[in-house]
Amino acid sequence: MVIERRNKRNYMPRIARFSMVIFALLLIILGFRAFELYGYIFKPNVAKDHTLVIVTGETFEDVYNKLEKEQVLINLKAFKWIAKKKDYKKNIRPGLYKLKKGTNTNNLVNLLRAGDQHPVELKFHNVGSFADLAGKVSAYIEADSVDLMKQFTNVSVQEKFGFTPETFPAMFIPNTYEFYWTTTPEQFISRMNAEYKSFWSEERLNKAEAKSLTPVEVVTLASIIEKETIIKEELPIVAGLYINRLKRGMALQADPTIKFVLKDSSIRRITNDMLKIDSPYNTYKYSGLPPGPIGFPEISTIDAVLNATEHSYLFMCAKEDFSGEHRFATNLAQHNANAARYRDALNKNNIWR
Repeated sequence: MVIERRNKRNYMPRIARFSMVIFALLLIILGFRAFELYGYIFKPNVAKDHTLVIVTGETFEDVYNKLEKEQVLINLKAFKWIAKKKDYKKNIRPGLYKLKKGTNTNNLVNLLRAGDQHPVELKFHNVGSFADLAGKVSAYIEADSVDLMKQFTNVSVQEKFGFTPETFPAMFIPNTYEFYWTTTPEQFISRMNAEYKSFWSEERLNKAEAKSLTPVEVVTLASIIEKETIIKEELPIVAGLYINRLKRGMALQADPTIKFVLKDSSIRRITNDMLKIDSPYNTYKYSGLPPGPIGFPEISTIDAVLNATEHSYLFMCAKEDFSGEHRFATNLAQHNANAARYRDALNKNNIWR
């Protein structure tokens, strides 16, 4: 009986010690797991600054593969775990995201899940047509040039904003704007209309009215003079010259409008045959301004029209040295002399078109 009681006493402590060891191991494992999960959530996980673009329709696997391929994350497993916990797989939002080095996984998933995009600086300048504009804009946003062109040439869209197919280019003021990458063609056009209204401040409207011009007419004239001279200082002078002709009811006789009709900006010599083309944009054949802009003039050129120089010039002709500068004249005799010099220079250089 004594021996049996001693064995029982020895047996019970062994069970207790074994239980304590198991419990301690469990605590260690749980502690390690808790530490690991804490790291998943709060440890920096973005290895480098990176621009992530998520296209409409892409899945979580697509996003994961992009991050893996570009080696953006330190711990991909942590990203997948947090994404699952936050149900990100069902909340993929397209857009352009700027990921900063050192961002933890929790904040990263929150950023993507919320669709907190980084705006892009959309710039367009030196635009000659809507096709050019569509190409430039599509380089900054998800919409492609084909979808943009469909909206640019949609008469219903043009009329919605108070324009015609001929005057619609006047609404698009070249500048640098902030847009989100997911901007749709419709959103882009609506924003351009808002920018157009903002651009035409009371001060600019008053200046246009003082010259008996509407905003669209100002832009139309600006589109001509911008193609007429590359010399910045000449812009307000040329603007004043054309305004003088408009006031007198004279045809503008602007060579850029002929090039516009022919769809050939490379022409250096306007011939008599070209002047016979029957088009409302032929300012040799029809007096006044053409139906609408022949391009998308810069703000500086539009302001040059609004601040046109007051003078008596009615004629202009390119200088014979091909510097891009012009000779200005107040009467036809002076102009003919200037034109003869330029024609001689063209002949000597065998420039016939």
